[in-house]
Parts: sequence; structure tokens; C-alpha cells
Amino acid sequence: MPFKIIFLCLLSLLGQPAFALVTDDLLPAEQAFKVSAKALSADRVEITWDIADGYYVYRDKMRFDSKSEHIRLAEPAFPPGENKHDENFGDVIIYRKTLTVPIALTVESGASSLQLSVKYHGCSDQGVCYPPQKATFDLALPTPVAKADPVKAELSSLSAQTKLMPSGYKQLLKGFQGVKLNLFEDELLPPEQAFQFFASVKDAQTVHVNWQIADGYYLYREKIQLELLNADGVKIGTYIIPHGTPKQDEAFGQVEVFHNELGFDLPLIRTNLTAQTLTLTAKYQGCADRGVCYPPMSKNVDLALPVATQASVAPPTGMDSTELSEQDQIVQSLHQDSFPLTLLSFFGFGLLLSLTPCIFPMIPILSGIIVGHGNRITTGRAFLLSLSYVVASALTYTLFGILAALFGSNLQTTFQQPWIIALFSGIFVLLSLSMFGFYQLELPKSLQAKLHNSSEIHRDGSLLGAAIMGALSSLIVGPCVAAPLAGALIFIGQTGDALLGGSALFMLGLGMGVPLLLLGASAGKLLPKAGNWLNSTKAVFGVIMLAVAVWMLSRILPGEVIMLLWAMLLIFPAIYLSAVDPLPENSSGWRKLWKGLGLMMLAYGLLLLIGFSLGNSNPLKPLQGLGLTSAPAAEPQGLVFERVSSAALDNRIKQANANNQMVMLDFYADWCISCKEMDAYTFSDPRVKQALNGFVVLQVDVTNNSDDDKALMAKFNLIGPPAILFFGADNQEKTANRVIGYQDADTFLKSLQRIKP
Repeated sequence: MPFKIIFLCLLSLLGQPAFALVTDDLLPAEQAFKVSAKALSADRVEITWDIADGYYVYRDKMRFDSKSEHIRLAEPAFPPGENKHDENFGDVIIYRKTLTVPIALTVESGASSLQLSVKYHGCSDQGVCYPPQKATFDLALPTPVAKADPVKAELSSLSAQTKLMPSGYKQLLKGFQGVKLNLFEDELLPPEQAFQFFASVKDAQTVHVNWQIADGYYLYREKIQLELLNADGVKIGTYIIPHGTPKQDEAFGQVEVFHNELGFDLPLIRTNLTAQTLTLTAKYQGCADRGVCYPPMSKNVDLALPVATQASVAPPTGMDSTELSEQDQIVQSLHQDSFPLTLLSFFGFGLLLSLTPCIFPMIPILSGIIVGHGNRITTGRAFLLSLSYVVASALTYTLFGILAALFGSNLQTTFQQPWIIALFSGIFVLLSLSMFGFYQLELPKSLQAKLHNSSEIHRDGSLLGAAIMGALSSLIVGPCVAAPLAGALIFIGQTGDALLGGSALFMLGLGMGVPLLLLGASAGKLLPKAGNWLNSTKAVFGVIMLAVAVWMLSRILPGEVIMLLWAMLLIFPAIYLSAVDPLPENSSGWRKLWKGLGLMMLAYGLLLLIGFSLGNSNPLKPLQGLGLTSAPAAEPQGLVFERVSSAALDNRIKQANANNQMVMLDFYADWCISCKEMDAYTFSDPRVKQALNGFVVLQVDVTNNSDDDKALMAKFNLIGPPAILFFGADNQEKTANRVIGYQDADTFLKSLQRIKP
């Protein structure tokens, strides 16, 4: 909100000088937007704009206020407008030519005049926008005219004619006395009477909201929005709106509505424990049963919060902590646990994540860095290289995690652009070539001389290089989202507490790096120190680095091309392993072992070439489709997902709801390691397929990280893939059953068993 205020202030300050720079054809605001107002009756006014050609006004920038103490304004009745995508305000509704807005009045104590304040904002089609405009009108209200009872008037007219009627008609006429005919129903209630909104402070961490709904009126569940204004260190936590009565609405489709009354609690997330006064804004919309709907309504209520004893948040009303999703339980623990316990917990989360596929690609990278030092490596040196790599990776998780939580942009997904992946793959190719001895990667001689007297740690700058590789690897090689990471980012986004959330992320990164530290501590003892063994070891890691490059390119290149690259990666090293050369007499056992390994690599590489020529793309099944056996075709691997766009998602869920089916929604990306692991090992399990029989399985591909992808993930409060959401037959997400991060088949089956139909 402060950013909007600053923007409007700057616009109003800079607006007038801007006009001197544009063409002389630009009209003054009072000519471009001629606004007038008149009183139609004692309880209704009308505001009219005559808008010049080439100009328009925004609907949601209009404000109407009564400056008269005893007169209140109802919600304005806007006519349909023109949809426009505005660079500054997004999707908006505008008006051109002529606009007339009627407003009903509630007049008390016999007030006879109204001082009306009108604010609006308009622009020219030339791309120039005017500062916000304001006009004030003093309107004399007509004297209220006593309304005659139409029923009585009609009956009086009829009774005057009774003398001319037979006696039977006279008796019939008397039966109508005192009857109020439906043709003369009362007028609609003002919105503030039809839907009375109240809010009260229940305790230091809970606010109760309530709507009193008049008879013959109803409120839409889907249109309820609540937010806090002027709240320092206070945010609304996760809350649950009770379910209403299902209704097929002509305007909004399948909805839920409330009659008579609606009330529920709002849990508060408080980092500011002091007493304060804040404003709760409620937005809602409702209709009358007779078929007349009100425009969206908004009401502000000031709330005085007492001093809180601790910065915590209660679970949503009617839900205990065992019914929260894993990431929500982690968010809650961040609010409640002590600082040391939180850090220890996240270090443990990191240890668990180190056993997932997220960390595996980093092992050959760090191993290659250590081996690249040749016979200079010692146990201490190898450990320091690993520590530099791990700390830099953890700091990167922390820094970019905080930025992602505060500003809503996951930088890991940004670094999955094809050109970035291609560049990083090229770096691995260059590193691998240095392992093969084509050239030596080292600092210039002049710089080495200046650093000669420095400590051993900084003698060749290798610690800095390891740190750079660690930082890049955390962003590019292993962009994994798991429940602990998502929980920490959601906590930072909700509270703005970057210190606690960032510390938790750092400990998470250190825990994930423990296997790498163990690798560094052991490398000095396990790696050979001199001789041909060292050259052979470096060549092996050179091949491994090429494999990492191919694995990264698999995110952006077609499967057939990757198949060819894997074939080349197997065949060329096989030649170096003497796969096609005869063994000399009296060869050692090691020589024979390498010969056998080379033959296996050569054979499989040739199979991959054959598969490539057949158009296959799965390196694990290079001969698929040849029909070499008479066995029936195998069942397709994995689930067959229905890909949906963000625009079509809601309708597809409603279709499943109409068929009384549950929905599983999978968020997927080509660069997501855990997503592919789920496809390969979890969704291909026959037990998982059987358990999901009857579900509508949908998938959203967020590989491109487009604006629509970001908006959809923000809608569901997601950091990134993998994420699996479940929707019941009531069209509502079962938030307690969310799956964030990788789960094997057994764990995922337990998650499915907890879902209540």
C-alpha cells in the first residue's frame, strides 16, 4: 500500500510539468473529463462524466464520499465498462464518451442538502495520464414526497365503484382489504443493512468476524476477502471459511452461499507484541433472492489489539497442528520454537535432504575440484575446499531464499533459462578437458608471484573458485523445493523476519552439505598422491564432469540428442580404456578389469547409437520398439497426466467436482530434479497407480516460469515444483494433504491414505 501512495504522490507532483512536454492537443483535465452531479430525489443522486474523444477514466479509481454528517452513500451502481490491460494497473475497466453513476442515499434527521466529494483518475490514448482529480458538489435534496399506498389507492378506487357492482363482487372485494400484493414489494435494502459486517478482537492472536445477513439475501463464499491495513508486524494467518450452501449461479457457476449469518475466527501472526490499533478491510458480495445482485462491497473496521505474550500463531479454527500440511507445521514451529531449537531442527532437515537426489549432482563437481589439485592435495586442504564449497552454497540458499520470500521471485527458476544452463554446461566441459591434460587451469604467473608469500589457503585462489562453484551449483545444478525450504520461505514472507528465516535456511544448507564435507575429509587419504594413478583418476573425473554437462543439457535439449551425447560419452572413454585393443601378455588384474569395463561401455554406447537411429529418447531402454520379444507391450511408465493451463485449471476442477471426482494437481518443470524422480520411481509404482484410480490427475508445467506460472504458484502460495495438491469433491483444496518435495512410493501412499474423500 505505501508504494501505491508514493506512486500517486509522485504522479501528482510531476503531473503538471509533464504536460509542458507533450503535444499542445492535450486537453486540460476539466475539459477532457467534464463531471457534473444532480439530485434525482431525496434519496438518490447521479454523477455524470462527459469524456472527450481519445480519453478515458478508470472505474476502480473512483471514490465517492459524503461530507454531510447525516447522509450516507450506498455503493455506486456502475454500468458495464470496457476491459483494458493497463501497464500501470493491470487488468482494469474503463469508460469513454459518457458515464452516469447513480448512488442511493440514506438520509437521517431530515437533512436537506448534501456535500458530495468525487475523486477520479483518467488518461489520454496518447499514453499520458492525469494526476488524480477531485470535485466537490453542494446539492440541495428535493423534499421527500409522501408515498401513497398503491394498494389502498387501488382499493379506494375500486370501492367507489362498488355501488355499481353486484353484491357478490362486493363481498369478494372485502376479502382484499389489508392484503399487500406482491406487485408492490418493498424496495431493496441498502447494502449496509442487507449485509451487516462486524469484527471484534477475541484475544491477542485472534479476531472474530461476523456477517448478519437479512432475510431474503445471501452472501457468496468465494467473494470474501480480508486484509489488514496500518498493521505493523501483524499479518493474517491461514484461516478457513465455513462451507455454505451449494448453488448454481448464472454469473459465477457453481458457488457456495450463506443465508442469515456467517462467522469465523482469523488467526493473527504477530511479530510486534505491543498493543496497537489496526484496520481490518472486508470485501464481499451478495444478492437478494429475488434475483438482484449488489456490486462488490467493502467495509473497514478499526481493531485495538492488546499486548501479546509471545510471537505465535494458532492453527486455523477447527484444525489442530496434526491436520496441517508438513510445510504449515514447519511454519508454525518457526513461530513457536526457540531460536537454538529452530536452527537445530533445520540442520536435521538438511541432513535428511542430503539423502535425496538434490545433492547427488554436487558430489562429482566437488570431487573434480579436489582431484584437480593433483599431488598437492592434503586432507586438510581437501576439507577446506569442501567447506568453502558448502558454506558458499548455504549462503546462496540463504541470500536468494530471503529475496525470494520477501519479493516473491524464486531465483532458482530464473537460473533455469536455456542459455544459462548451456553456459554452465560449457564450463563443465572446459573443466573436464583440463582433467584430460589439454591445458592447465591456473592463475597468471604474475599474479601467482604476488600471492606467493600469502598463506597456503589463498596461494592459488582455489578456495575462491570452490566457493564460486558452490554458489552456482546451488542455483543451477540442484534447484529442489522441499517442505522445510518452502516452510522457511513462507515464514519469511509472512513475518518479514529475515534473521530467523535466513538463519534457518543457512543451517538447512549446511546440513545438506554434510556428505560433501565427509568427502573432503576423506579425499586426502583416499586419492593417490603421484604417478600414473593420478592421471588416470583425473581422467575418470573428467568423464564424470562431462556426464554432469550432458545431464544438465537434458533439461533443454531433445531426448534424441541427449541419447546421442550419452552414446559418445560411453564410446570415447571406452577407446581410451583399450576396449578394442588386444591385451598384452602377462597383463595385471587391474588392466583386465579396465578392459572389461571399457568393453561394457563400448557395447552399451553402441546400443544407444542404435536406439538413437530408431528415434528413441530413453537411454535406459535404447531398443524399445524393436519388437524383439513376443511378450505383450509393457504398461506405460508413470501416470498419464492431463496437462492444463492456468486459465483452464478452475474449470477443469469444477468439471471433476460435477462428476464427484477428486483431483490431484501436480506442479512440474523440466529442470526440477525431484519432479523427474517422482515420475520415475513414485508415479510408476503400480500401487500408486491403483490408489489414484478414480482421481482426475492434472499437471501444470511451470518450466518457462512465465507470468501466468508465477501468478498460479502465488495463488497457491507455492515456492516452486515439485508440489502436489489435492481437491475434494467440494471443489476445495485439502491444504493439510499437500505434498511438497520428493516422496518415494511408500511415503506417497501414506499421504494418499490420509486424504478424506
